[in-house]
Amino acid sequence: MEEKSEDSLPENALVAEALRKIRKARRLRTSEVARAMGMPLRSYEHLEAGQGKITYDRLKRFAEVANCDPVALLAVVPMGSVEFAERCADNKLMHIVLLALRDLNEDLGPDIVYLQSRTIIGGITRLCRDLAEHVRKRDTFAENWLEAKAPKMVRQAAQPVRSNFKPKAS
Repeated sequence: MEEKSEDSLPENALVAEALRKIRKARRLRTSEVARAMGMPLRSYEHLEAGQGKITYDRLKRFAEVANCDPVALLAVVPMGSVEFAERCADNKLMHIVLLALRDLNEDLGPDIVYLQSRTIIGGITRLCRDLAEHVRKRDTFAENWLEAKAPKMVRQAAQPVRSNFKPKAS
């Protein structure tokens, strides 16, 4: 059987696959999700199969149940990446970005039209570069410490264990 690439999947199927993968990663059963979303089980199963109507309200309710990012679920289609929703499930990256943009809209109001595309591109590019650098330079003390100590454990474990244990004579 030939596996379909994400590019060939219809939009609903992309979102449905993201729902399914996140639900499984959260170790939730379809019946649990359906009940928590207030949907009949069969309706939820159709949704997860890419056959149900995908709405923001449903994605938001799913995100509340699965504790994931509802905006990243929406972004699956324009990003063309189911993995993006999975990667944002815990840190809620897209939800945070949308909330920050909402704040910008409230702050600037109609003056938001004066932002030039090149300014937006430069600012967003810097932000993305800074976030990537933060991840790459994260505190690796524990990883480095374990890496340095682990070989010593292996060498010591390879030596025979001596014991002073002597069984009792009966």
